[in-house]
Amino acid sequence: MERTPTPAEIARRPTPADPRLDLLAGTLDLHHGRIRFVHPRDPTALLYEDDAATDQAYPPYWAELWPSGIELAHAVSERDWTGTHAVELGCGLGLPAVAAALAGARVLATDRSADALAFAAVNAEQNGASIETARCSWDDPDTLLARGPFGLVLASDVLYGQRNVDEMHALLPRLVGAGGEIWIADPERPLTEEFLAAARERWASVRTSPTRLPKIWIHRLTPAG
Repeated sequence: MERTPTPAEIARRPTPADPRLDLLAGTLDLHHGRIRFVHPRDPTALLYEDDAATDQAYPPYWAELWPSGIELAHAVSERDWTGTHAVELGCGLGLPAVAAALAGARVLATDRSADALAFAAVNAEQNGASIETARCSWDDPDTLLARGPFGLVLASDVLYGQRNVDEMHALLPRLVGAGGEIWIADPERPLTEEFLAAARERWASVRTSPTRLPKIWIHRLTPAG
């Protein structure tokens, strides 16, 4: 069987014409050890992705190494999630999904970008983690809902637009099962307080915890019952 190249080996290859294949390798220290990952060297060189269902094009946000994703992965790795059915929304590079899988969860990583899912799968494989992937959008979540309910719902830096906030309010209660939790990492986006104010009226518990970075917070929502 052909050996899978390491992220460092991939990053040393000659620069390809396709910016999705021009990669940088990185590592992230978690509570249960260090994980490796790759990501595009220059996300700004990537093309916008068309969503035929909504006739819109989206920036390649998935390719960025967002601090919220790093901090969410670190926080998730602190607990044992053995047997938990987990999902990451807008997974991008998939670092929280990988962290949850290494902590014992059965993880579904989701994104509207096929490229994001490919990177999440590669990053999981590099660390010996097993995840599943599914392409879906939050305004058409049938594929996602069919896989639930989930005991852990993860999302990082998703509250950056009113449409996202509205879709999160509609989708999250349909995803989480009894006794489950929703963890949202957020860098103090302007709409976050609006989201949290509404969440406090709808959820049994809304708790906010600091991370290692001063402006990154993790908001934990739990349903009644």
